[in-house]
Parts: sequence; C-alpha cells; structure tokens
Amino acid sequence: MNDPKIRRFVLAALLAVVLVLPASSDEGMWLFNKPPKDILQKKYGFTVTPEFMDHLRLASISFGGASGSFVSPEGLVLTNHHVGRGAVQNLSTKDRDLMKTGFYARTQAEELKVPGMELRVLIGIADVTDKVLGAEKPGTTPVEAADARQKVIAALENEAAGTAGMRGTVVTLYSGGMYHLYTYKLYDDVRLVFAPEYLVAFFGGDQDNFTYPRYDLDITLFRIYENGRPFKSDNYIKWSTTGVREGDLVLCSGHPGSTGRLLTMGQLEFLRDTSYPFNIANLKRRQAYMHAYAAQGEEQSRIAMRNLFGIENSLKATIGYQSGLLDEKLLAKKLREEQSLRAQVAKSTDLEKAYGPAWDEIAAAEKAYASFFKPLAFFERANGFYTTYFTMARTIVRMAMEKPKPNADRLREFRDASLPSVERGLLSPAPIYDDFEVVKLGDSLAQLQEELPDMMEVRWILGGRSPQDVARDLIAGTKLKDIDARKKLLDGGLTAVYQSQDPMIKLALLVDPVSRGLRARYEDQVDAVETRNGTRIAQAMFKLEGTSIPPDATGTLRLSFGAVKGYVENGRKVAFQTTFAGLYDKSAKAGNKDPYELPARFITKKPAVNLATPVDFVSTADSIGGNSGSPLVNRKGEFVGVLFDGNIQSLPTRFVYEDTISRSVMVHGQGIIEALLKIYDAKPLVDEILGRK
Repeated sequence: MNDPKIRRFVLAALLAVVLVLPASSDEGMWLFNKPPKDILQKKYGFTVTPEFMDHLRLASISFGGASGSFVSPEGLVLTNHHVGRGAVQNLSTKDRDLMKTGFYARTQAEELKVPGMELRVLIGIADVTDKVLGAEKPGTTPVEAADARQKVIAALENEAAGTAGMRGTVVTLYSGGMYHLYTYKLYDDVRLVFAPEYLVAFFGGDQDNFTYPRYDLDITLFRIYENGRPFKSDNYIKWSTTGVREGDLVLCSGHPGSTGRLLTMGQLEFLRDTSYPFNIANLKRRQAYMHAYAAQGEEQSRIAMRNLFGIENSLKATIGYQSGLLDEKLLAKKLREEQSLRAQVAKSTDLEKAYGPAWDEIAAAEKAYASFFKPLAFFERANGFYTTYFTMARTIVRMAMEKPKPNADRLREFRDASLPSVERGLLSPAPIYDDFEVVKLGDSLAQLQEELPDMMEVRWILGGRSPQDVARDLIAGTKLKDIDARKKLLDGGLTAVYQSQDPMIKLALLVDPVSRGLRARYEDQVDAVETRNGTRIAQAMFKLEGTSIPPDATGTLRLSFGAVKGYVENGRKVAFQTTFAGLYDKSAKAGNKDPYELPARFITKKPAVNLATPVDFVSTADSIGGNSGSPLVNRKGEFVGVLFDGNIQSLPTRFVYEDTISRSVMVHGQGIIEALLKIYDAKPLVDEILGRK
C-alpha cells in the first residue's frame, strides 16, 4: 500500500472500474465524478454529460442521513414525510399536532422555521488519495497508519471549512483504496412549507412498510432561506408533466447510507452472529415499551410517535438485512467470490506476501470485536443511556475536553470543521418531554444492569437503587432543558463542566473514561485493521480481476439508475404503479380503519380526484437506507418521483444486488400534483413547482 507504483496502479484500476459493468444489471451506487457512462449508453442509449451531472449534483440535498432536492428556483425543497417528520413533530404542540392535521403555508410569511435543521449541498469533489495514503510510512502498524491518515484528513477538512457556511469531509471509498474530499455548502435557515397528514403519508403503517403495492403520499416540502430571503438558484429539478411508462429509464440522485457488498466473510459473519442479533433484540425491546407508553393516552401517543417510526423502520430493515445473511445461497455466493480471489492471490508468491494475510487479519479483528461489542454498544454508543439529555451532556463534556487540543488530535466529530454544526444542534430549541425521557432512560439503565451487571461503572451508576428511580432523579435534576444552561456550560469550558452539579453532566463525566477506552480499543483493534487490510483486498481485486463495481455506499451523494418495471411475486404479476383508485379501494375494504384510514379531506375531496392518476411506482434503481427523499429524474433530467422505500425483497441487496424481484418504491410526481391541487387546494404551490409563477 505504501509503494507509490502499487498505489498508482490501483488508482488507475479504480478509474477503469466505472466503465465495465455487465449490461444485464442495474447494480451500482456510483460516484458523481465517475458516472457509469458506458453502461448507460450501452444498455439504455443514454448519454451522460458533465453538465447533466453537475446540475443534478447541485440540485441534490443531504438531509443528514437522508436525501432531498430543489424543485423550484425559490429554494423549495422536496423530501419524504418520514425524513421531515422530526421537523414536523418539533413544530407541533399538544394543541396543534401537525402530524395529525397536516400543514400548508399559503404564503411565504406563514412558513415555519425549523429549529436545528441543517441541509447540505455538495459543491465540490477532489481526489485526495495520494495525500492521505502518502502519509503512511513503510513498516508502520495499522494503528500508526491510521493516525497518520487522520492527521492529513483533519488538515484537509479544516482547510475546506475555512469559509463560513462551508464544510469539508474526507470520504473513504473502496475500503480505503480511495479518498475523496467533499466540500459542502451548509444551509441552516430551513422553513416548513407543506406536510400531509401522517395517515396518508404513512398509509398502511408499519404493516405495509417495506412492501408493495403502496399508496403513500410520503412527501414534505421545505424552503431554504439565505440572508432572510428564499434561496435563489438555477440548479433545481424541473417537474415532468408526462410521468413515466413501464420500461422508462430513471436516474436516482441520493445519499445511500451503507452497503456491505465489499465486506469479507469475517465481517459478514460478525454482522450475522453478533451485531444484528443484538440490534434486533434491542429494537424490539424499545418498540414494546414505546407502544405501552403510547397506549396511555393521546398526548403520550403523539410524543412516542417521535421515536416509534424510526424504531420500527430500523427493526424491519435490520431483520431484512439479517435474512440475507441467513440465506445459505447468498452467503455461499459471497464465500465463492472470496475464495476465488484468495486462490488467485495464492498463485503468486509476491501477491500472496503483499495481500494474502488480509482476510485472516480482518477475521481475527472481528473476533476481537465480538468480545467487547456489548460494552462498546452500551457505553461509547450510549445504548445504556438512551435519553436526549445524556446525548447533550456527553456532547458538552467532550467538547470542553476536545477543543483545547490541537485540531488533528481531537475526536473526529469535534474537529473545527464540525464544531459549528455540533453547537447549532446542541442549542436547538426542539421540545423535550421529561415523562418520556424517564421511560427511555429507565429501560436502558435496566438493560445495562441486565447485560453488564459486573462492571464497576454500572454499580456506581445505580448505587443499589432501581434503574427507574435513578432515571427519575437524573431527569428531574438536570437543567439541560434550558438552552441558556447549555450555553453557559459551552462557554465555560472545562472549568464549568468540572464544577457543574448537574446530575446528567456528572453521569457523562463518570462514564467518559471507560467509554473512551472502549472507543480506542475499537479504533485500534478493529477499525485500523479493517482499513489497512480492506485496502489490500481492493488492490488485489482490481489488479487480478479488473471487475467493475462501484464502492460501497458511505452516506454520500451517489447516482443509481434502472427501469420502471413491475415484477412477478409468487406467480402474481405486480403492476409497476398504483393509483388513487387503488388507494380509495384499499381504505374502503378496511372500513377506513387503522392502518388504512384516510384523512377526512381525502374523503370529502374524492369526487374532484382523477382516480386514474398514479400514486406510487417501482423501479430497478439500486437503493438502500439513506436514499429516502432521493429525486428520480427522466432522460431530460425532469422530476418524475421521490424514493421513499423498497420492497422487502430489496433488503438483502445490502450485500448482493438483484433486480428480478427487488424494487425501489417512489411517490409518483403526477400523484403529488394531483393531491396538492385537488385535495389540498394548493394551486400557488403547484404553480411554483411547475414553473407557472
């Protein structure tokens, strides 16, 4: 990896990777600066131009774990309702539940500013592989190499963030074989424009989540402001008035979270045997007590809904991912691929010496990881302290500890490039509900006691008392609900933190040493080993096979593509799109009862609706969690839909892509316009979207 000749060869091979994917597959979440031009030309006769890619990139928006896009020159932004639900809930109160009633600002003056929301647009990409890998010296250990890389990464990110409102992030690609510096423009004045009622945004509820056919109006519209005025830009996606037909090419621009198609068998087995079982059990536990809390009354139900959707969505997704790893055929395919590559490496003495140990070293690291996974999850990843207040307290404590250090020596999330966003989030006026926080914290402390009863820190925290009593006292005693109290601690630095009598700050201080120790152990024994050897495997793969695969998803902007296409499931043909007629029919057959209850306005406005108008549709476009809110465009670059889900068969594609039955699910652009016009009487908004203003 440290040999310049090898590095240059690997980079050349990686550049060639984007050119030759088998034409039978729509697989791939492609880098925007290396789009699959030849594939799209060969399979779909579509010519990708730099202008097309630049425009789509600048029209795409990161929602911090999800996606969105500009849809008017006045800063209007479209994403999913489930992406914007946190904002909608934060703007709701007991007496004005926007999740239940929906919201539409008929004028810009009525638009509601969203507390704490920050959106990003990717304005620049630079290949910094030579700079990052060049920091490593021959003969260094994985830990020393990781430290050297991180110092260079910190400097690159800091330089990119030199201008106010900008952020630089170095992205690791191909398991460490390539590094790109992404430069973002940040926007923190975001206002709610439109949100439908929860009943129709999540029609079918958790029962229909990750299924198809679907009939969801899963959209929310925001507006970005700059200097107090709507943001002006020519980089927005114009709306298609013709929709899509079966067989049409669609292109998806979004921020897929993570895939595991390049993981080793050791890493896959760790997920299957350790990580996923823990996460599934943990999510089921939270789901159960949140439902119990919600059953106490209407207000409790409203409050619990803030977390419950995310819990149930994650649970269903994780079970789907695990189903792939429990599939003997899928795992056998991954094993054959790995064995084939290792056999080719073993044929050459030089290659075996350079790359051969990589798989075994990763496998050993995964075994070590399994031995301390639970303490890491409960302490450093805060599963044992599940409350908004602890998250705040830890952030305050660590910021005070990290800021005095040289930038490159800090924990990555507290480097200069990240601090403005961290502080903005910490000082958000988003509401906190103490009764619910007591329930969350009490259960997580009980789980901590059950899972790690012999840890000294656990005994100190509980002091022989019940987890529920400890949780009540911690929540009752903390002053962190007060934004001014948070700000005083931030401004006061370490002195203020150490002298604070706030019990939540004291808890964060108590658990910080063991948490940091577990984090350092993970970074040294697992992360550094995975990166060093993942890079070696990438080198071997591209040198020997020259196979064309895009890098795994990293939560950064990617391009995917596919055909609008139905499928056959259990001998039954599933049509590529659904309509308003199907929506009303499904509700009627269920007696308009939960989870197929429609908002009242949908019933009263039904006579005005063209029931043949499509609501949702599916495509073979490759997607994963994080693509929620991604715009789908046609050959002209026009908006035809917004991705909000995948069917259940799509979940194992986290590891192996297939397009026989797995599909991405989109809200249809024509359905959005029909609903806005005929049901919500939002003609001014439609005029803006369609460019009629």
